[in-house]
Amino acid sequence: MSPPQLHIITPPEWEDYALLDSGQGLKLERFGDYLLVRPEAEAIWKPALPTETWVRAHARFQPLSEESGGTWELSKPIPERWMVRYKNLRCWIQRSTSRHVGLFPEQASQWDWIQECIRAAGRPIHVLNLFGYTGLATLAAAQAGARVTHVDASRKAITWARENQSLSGLQEAPIRWIVDDALKFVQREARRGHHYEGLILDPPKFGRGPKGEVWEFYKLLPVLLQACREVLAPEPVFVILTAYAVKASAITLYYAISEMMSTWKGHTEAGEVTLIETSAGRLLPTAIFARWST
Repeated sequence: MSPPQLHIITPPEWEDYALLDSGQGLKLERFGDYLLVRPEAEAIWKPALPTETWVRAHARFQPLSEESGGTWELSKPIPERWMVRYKNLRCWIQRSTSRHVGLFPEQASQWDWIQECIRAAGRPIHVLNLFGYTGLATLAAAQAGARVTHVDASRKAITWARENQSLSGLQEAPIRWIVDDALKFVQREARRGHHYEGLILDPPKFGRGPKGEVWEFYKLLPVLLQACREVLAPEPVFVILTAYAVKASAITLYYAISEMMSTWKGHTEAGEVTLIETSAGRLLPTAIFARWST
């Protein structure tokens, strides 16, 4: 078996988002009119922009611990929430007790790919989105004409996703919103004989279901994938799996070695899901993914 060809995926140009710079374990981002500084373990290099640019940020997330989250320190007035747009999709950005703000902008190229798969199928598509969070992948699929079942263990995330649905003008789209444990839901769907032409999976490293069910990525992912296999339609269209759990990255090594060897001529290659800085053009690795399509 020949080794896989790895690809570097970067999102198309955003109007309402930009990774301005990264380095020393942080990233400086623009969401709409507001600048945020958030932790980023992959950014082991030095920032390209001067300190004066970084201090212009409206808010900076200060982590306390992985278990207890952290707090946002505000240096300028900033609303509790504000809207950003990607093409015809809209999403609320909001600070919380975690560093997440309701949007993973690096996934935009995946939303485009999902839409391409659905439109190319030329037939009715039912998509299952597991660990769907605030719903941008669900809304992208619905916008392309799919019927979507969206599952997340967090009622707050589902509420947020439904608000994004209204923002995006997709109130009448055929979306079923489910608060449930992803694995239990898929196992029940298999027993019911329900099938899907498209699957979107974005499981966390660790999580809890609405009834205290424990999710552990390495332990339960094989079980989940087997259950998902049983709910695939006879003629599936696409399957996409994203993992933010495994942070070991060839791209991280790429920049470490490139910086160390910057005074010598040479060549380094790597590949995964990334954001590109507007400052120095470096690729910031954010996740790994695998996807299948017809």
